[in-house]
Amino acid sequence: MKKELFRGAATALVTPFKGGLVDYESLSRLIKMQIDSGISALVIAGTTGEGSTLTDKEHRDVIEYSVKCVGGKVPVIAGTGSNDISYAIELTKFACSVGADGVLLVTPYYNKATQNGMIKSFTAIADASTKPVILYNVPSRTGCNILPETAKVLSKHENIVGIKEASGNISQVAKIAELCGDDLDIYSGNDDQIVPIMALGGKGVISVLSNILPYETDKICKDMLSGDVKSAREAQLKYLPFINALFSEVNPIPVKAALSKMGYLEDSLRLPLTEMENANREKLFAIMKELGII
Repeated sequence: MKKELFRGAATALVTPFKGGLVDYESLSRLIKMQIDSGISALVIAGTTGEGSTLTDKEHRDVIEYSVKCVGGKVPVIAGTGSNDISYAIELTKFACSVGADGVLLVTPYYNKATQNGMIKSFTAIADASTKPVILYNVPSRTGCNILPETAKVLSKHENIVGIKEASGNISQVAKIAELCGDDLDIYSGNDDQIVPIMALGGKGVISVLSNILPYETDKICKDMLSGDVKSAREAQLKYLPFINALFSEVNPIPVKAALSKMGYLEDSLRLPLTEMENANREKLFAIMKELGII
């Protein structure tokens, strides 16, 4: 039986910056808020954490610092994927060595890969890992899609325990569930699809929304897991306008604007990402006021 990394909501945590550098004080404050709110797990230095523009030293330091800061209270999953598979292997080894509970591996971006290339790449990284691996399928960002048949092959690897499915294709998620069964835990990679994916047997979500609403996002998952579909559905629909606003520009632009408004961090991103456009910012803040967040 494979190890289950988590059930519920895992926050794809932002990486705060201040003066162009990683703001560890704000990172610590965010981690404490997440844990105090009852989040089920944390994902560090993934897409939302701007892992692709962290230097190698920053990437490693952020992972190690976060593991120490969490102190074993919840699982820490480190974003260690890359389109440079040799680098992904080294970063994965490092994350395992400093105490991460698992790693999240995005599909190779830009250079992309065939299905066979993805099988060989993920297998090479999983072979090098001493901790459980979650695959991350996000074709809109990477330009390649893990097909259900490929997920089935990869699910037979003892270290590959889950997939973050952000294809947006519910039919594909259903096929993965059919083909992989208990060999691969499915997590929603889209906050607007938590309930639909969990209705197909998903174990939870790796979430942007939970940066702002950790308790509420985790509760949607826990309600689904306990069979209270009505409550989960109502919450999913209640927060849908807010979710849409959080993705009105490239993630993590809106969520950093929201956290800045809440006083958690400086609204700072690394190029090519820029601060949120004023019109979208106003709509985001209006929804936050309506929900009583600010």
